[in-house]
Amino acid sequence: MEDPRPVVAYIASKELMQISSLLPSNPQRSTLVHTLARSLNLYSREFSTERFLQLVPPQKAERSQLNLYHTDDYLNFVLNPDNADELSKTEYGLEEDCPLFRGVSLYVELVGGAAITAVKTLQHPRWGRHHAKKNSASGFCYVADCVLAIMQLRRLAQQTPSGPRKPRIMYLDLDLHFSDGVSQAFHQTSSTSPNILTLSIHHTAPGFFPSTPLADLPTPTSDPFTLSLPLQQGASNATFLRAWACVERIRTAFDPDFVVVQCGVDSLAGDPHAIFNWSLGPCDDISGRGSLGWCVSRVLNHPDWRGKKLLLGGGGYDSPNAARAWAYLTSIALGNPLPLNTEIPSDETNEFFPQYAPSFTLDVPAGTMQDRNTDEYLRSVERVFEEAAIAIQQRLTAT
Repeated sequence: MEDPRPVVAYIASKELMQISSLLPSNPQRSTLVHTLARSLNLYSREFSTERFLQLVPPQKAERSQLNLYHTDDYLNFVLNPDNADELSKTEYGLEEDCPLFRGVSLYVELVGGAAITAVKTLQHPRWGRHHAKKNSASGFCYVADCVLAIMQLRRLAQQTPSGPRKPRIMYLDLDLHFSDGVSQAFHQTSSTSPNILTLSIHHTAPGFFPSTPLADLPTPTSDPFTLSLPLQQGASNATFLRAWACVERIRTAFDPDFVVVQCGVDSLAGDPHAIFNWSLGPCDDISGRGSLGWCVSRVLNHPDWRGKKLLLGGGGYDSPNAARAWAYLTSIALGNPLPLNTEIPSDETNEFFPQYAPSFTLDVPAGTMQDRNTDEYLRSVERVFEEAAIAIQQRLTAT
């Protein structure tokens, strides 16, 4: 008998886990993530009565699929790196923060393929690299899986009483760093086709990566479908709660059919960047308002957020905390949020148990640094986003 519960598709395989664990910026992180998910029984159909998790192995992206966004020259190099010379490495961004590593070509094929597989699974129900450019690697990102996913989604026509139309796709980026690769990919495409909206909540400051005018607070002449919400140092749950009201206003104006969320966790307290105070949870409306778990739960579970959702990974440079966060977000997606005081399993299912010291629990608590996001600054953000929402509604009404 077919299980009547909704499916949460979890795109993963041993091959993807192993190759992702070779990523120079996050060695072994992928192994920690999937090991913790398994040891917490998230893969079990008995974990939740609301939904069940279905493991879906990614298919390798074909060259033609990667070519939907990436240039031939870049793919010729990154998929065949054995004859690499120093000049080419520089040209294609494969140095400094994105060095070549053993298995990079398979990594590009599998990570790109995982995003495409996820979209296909959304279409027939039964990870996020947001810095990579069309012709180069950047910011620890070798393949633009977020962009590839959005490009696949926009092929899925939506049926309406007046006939099929292009889908509206909202991309929401929660990483500490601005989503330059994704935002640049779709910047100003709304002038002819206002169907893709990108919104990045992040930190920006002089010298902070990435350096681009698109990371600044929008102006009245900015493209209202390429939005940036920069937060100052020390952003807390209370600050994210106020920022989230802007997100909700944009969502109401745009009314997306699909929502893609890049769940980077380097914004959490405890990350080596040490920029924000954001906590992992809880996800309830009483004590968790503004936390990462609460924000993601709104997208996944609140009736105002209609349509299908695609969650991607991203930054996060304390690997045990990244594993904690993504396990917790998966439990929210499954409709059975784990208690934050859940103990990290210490049996044979979790060989990485010592890395979760000193708390050995699931929680990533809030930080205590000064929140430099003043009321005056947040009021200015709210004014800008109200103007953007009005501009979005006007543009959509005119098409």
